[in-house]
Amino acid sequence: MTAPRLTAAMLLRGYASGIFPMAEAREDPEVFWVDPRERGVLPLDGFHISRSLAKRMRSGVFRATADLAFEAVLEGCADRDQTWINPMLHDLYLDLFEMGAGHSVEVWAGEKLVGGVYGIAMGGVFFGESMFSRQTDASKAALAWLVDRLRTGGFALFDVQFLTEHLASLGAVEIPRAAYRERLAEALSETGSFGGPGDLPPAQAVVQRITQTS
Repeated sequence: MTAPRLTAAMLLRGYASGIFPMAEAREDPEVFWVDPRERGVLPLDGFHISRSLAKRMRSGVFRATADLAFEAVLEGCADRDQTWINPMLHDLYLDLFEMGAGHSVEVWAGEKLVGGVYGIAMGGVFFGESMFSRQTDASKAALAWLVDRLRTGGFALFDVQFLTEHLASLGAVEIPRAAYRERLAEALSETGSFGGPGDLPPAQAVVQRITQTS
């Protein structure tokens, strides 16, 4: 019997149950579900902006938008030698964006897209999927804008899946699977608002808000 084709609705059910999809490589047509023993989360009140990042953002080199270039961010995240985003997942994330569940933050230097991050919003949870950078600190700046957006929108949980050195430097931590699922269930019962597409607040304002409360 042929397995049912993966759909955007199935992805949402997976996220809601605490798992997320990946492919082994871009060329691999198969998708598998991941359920880490230790889950990476980024506390929304604990985002760390280094002095160098704050200085770069305050310099005005970057500006940011939300949901104006979702597919470009998705393709930027997949544009590397090794990627878990295969064509099936690419299309499914576009479906989720069209459904209003997929969201992106885009970072620009002038008119050039230099970084970004995308993920899925459900209830009071944002499931961060991937980010990319084509200029120093562009992906970190994208996360700063995203954290500010999530805090403003009343989100309760920012899931980053795996803890990396890069994410740890920004304040991310690991929690056990059972603790994550408890927090997930609670946050899914809440209502976060990602907001509409368009320009995000100036970098100086974002840095000030985050440094005052983190």
